[in-house]
Amino acid sequence: MIKKGDIIEGKVERVDFPNKGVLTVDEEQLTVKNVIPGQYIRAVVNKRRKGKREARLLEVLHRAPGEREDDVCPHFTQCGGCIYQSLPYKEQLKIKEGQVKGLLDSVYPGGNYEWHGLKPSPLTDRYRNKMEFSFGDEVKGGDLALGMHRRGSFYDIVTTTDCRIVHQDVCQILEATLKYFQHRKVPFYQKLQHVGYLRHLLVRRAVKTGEILVDLVTTSQTEWMAGEEKYEKIPCLEKELLSGWRETICALDLEGKLAGIIHTQNDSLADVVQNDRTEILYGQDFFYEELLGMRFKITPFSFFQTNSAGAEVLYETAREYIGNTKDKVVFDLYSGTGTIAQILAAVAKRVVGVELVEEAVEAAKENAAENGLKNCSFIAGDVGKVMDELTEKPDLIVLDPPRDGIHPKAMPKIIRFGVERIVYISCKPTSLIRDLVLLQEGGYQMVKACSVDMFPHTGGIETVVELRRL
Repeated sequence: MIKKGDIIEGKVERVDFPNKGVLTVDEEQLTVKNVIPGQYIRAVVNKRRKGKREARLLEVLHRAPGEREDDVCPHFTQCGGCIYQSLPYKEQLKIKEGQVKGLLDSVYPGGNYEWHGLKPSPLTDRYRNKMEFSFGDEVKGGDLALGMHRRGSFYDIVTTTDCRIVHQDVCQILEATLKYFQHRKVPFYQKLQHVGYLRHLLVRRAVKTGEILVDLVTTSQTEWMAGEEKYEKIPCLEKELLSGWRETICALDLEGKLAGIIHTQNDSLADVVQNDRTEILYGQDFFYEELLGMRFKITPFSFFQTNSAGAEVLYETAREYIGNTKDKVVFDLYSGTGTIAQILAAVAKRVVGVELVEEAVEAAKENAAENGLKNCSFIAGDVGKVMDELTEKPDLIVLDPPRDGIHPKAMPKIIRFGVERIVYISCKPTSLIRDLVLLQEGGYQMVKACSVDMFPHTGGIETVVELRRL
């Protein structure tokens, strides 16, 4: 019998969403994260969860058939982002399609629905328009690092100066920022001790317009040790430090155009990018991107699809599923900056968007005005609460919730509207499956589904489904 601490070897049979490899050793099934089907691996058993053994990858003994060794990102084996980059893109699509289809079939045995397959991303490299990099160290007590978390680690940071899924402008900004703060011996925020200054670097670069927004996220702690000298908590120190960083970024020879450089303070104990206070150091605190002939204003913390080219495929698919909206009222719930609402507004009687983030709602209103749309409105608030206040009945509901899916308290209120059709856009298949069960219990049947690969080389996938009321 396999027990904790045992070293095991075996062949990965499959990978369940998002990154859980499954293998059988001594007639017992184990899961190992961040592996590829067909690899022969060595791992150490470390825990039992929900009756299943879990193991941590130690070494890939033999590569999977077709897995390449060259032409991959130099950070591939360390960074926790792109688990499938060593596979040809067609093989990546096969794995993801199998994952989504298997989950959908678990709710609808026999596949009693139309499956329209998986649509590839138009771009597979340099496709992301947003990256959140973390400050830290690669090893405890090591030099300052800036990049992504090391695979399987909550603390270690891998400096990703040659990341393949972002534009080279982004890598250039990362490298310049890191060198600047390394030279000045500025400390990063330590999560356990809750001390330090540097937290995150947020870079957003539009694919269509080339506009760039750079945001340095720090704590408000401006007193720290630097060598033998202790700086006092003097505002001018921070002002001079940020001024020097701004000039460093402005001096870069970038292919795109800097729209703005901003500084955000975040004193939250949680390891998330949060806005306590924002100061504009250069330009403005927003940039513009274009999708399907429309122009969208994007602010630092508002939701916008991270793959602009892929978003056009996703929203075209959603528009096909939504169908004819002439003379119809549409509710766009979890509307973000209003992308879907505005795509539909041109052919609908009226569109109402509901979004929790006030900043995103304000951007959505400006975007609608910019695109000359007068028949869509946006409400800031929690979907579950706003639904209680809406008296108008929609003809169609579009759902595009965050990764965790629809809040259980909001689901009955959505079902209560009794619309004939619902189109659900999901960025996490497991959350979608949970919500599909609730919608099925509420009288809705999924009639068709399609996935769009918005995140090449990673485990992420978007799925669009249409549901009809029975």
